[in-house]
Amino acid sequence: MQPDVHYAGTRLHIDHRPASGDTHLLAIHGGGEGHLGVFAGVRDELWQRGIGSTAFDCIGHGATGGTMDGSSLCQREEQARAVVEASRMPTAILGASMGAYNAVRLAGHFEPRALVLVVPGIYHADAHGVPFGPAFSQLIRQPRSWDASDAWDILERFRGRLLVIAAGADRVVPLEIPQRLYDSAVNAESRALLVVPDAPHKGLLARMLDDPKRRPQFLQQLLHCVAG
Repeated sequence: MQPDVHYAGTRLHIDHRPASGDTHLLAIHGGGEGHLGVFAGVRDELWQRGIGSTAFDCIGHGATGGTMDGSSLCQREEQARAVVEASRMPTAILGASMGAYNAVRLAGHFEPRALVLVVPGIYHADAHGVPFGPAFSQLIRQPRSWDASDAWDILERFRGRLLVIAAGADRVVPLEIPQRLYDSAVNAESRALLVVPDAPHKGLLARMLDDPKRRPQFLQQLLHCVAG
């Protein structure tokens, strides 16, 4: 039975999968057409190794439904905190695309042992509380707006294990961003940057799991980061 999680009058769709081990992952999807299903393959692999996980659909996505209008990066984090309070504290956080920025900020709050960032979207610090819509788009589309993100300072203070996964043919997130995330984590227990050549922004996790050549390296690095 899944926890009943409510936020701002909306019931959040959550998939909570406990496992035999103490390690537990919180997964946060991206914007656009993102939903918790993008983590299905990765979560299955972790569960088979005794690692539980929790994923949810943010408001305006997947089975939660509703609209993103009026929501924000800040509200996505608040939704994640509500999910954690209803399920369990994560020892690892995984964020994809927009969810990677949420994951970085949540790592500064929860201080997990591990942080996995996939095709990470990083945003100007002022964008955090701006509702999604024209004003948000105008702010983040300014040239190199991500230079003024708070993510760099948060990662500089991070002391857990970090894995950053980038797509070599990403037309959404410049490769400079994952590299800078890696470079910022100077106090991390361990850090790794995995760049998948010729891969697009969308569907990177499934792409690596389906590739017999890349799958072993990907799972090895993922498990090392998440479980130590």
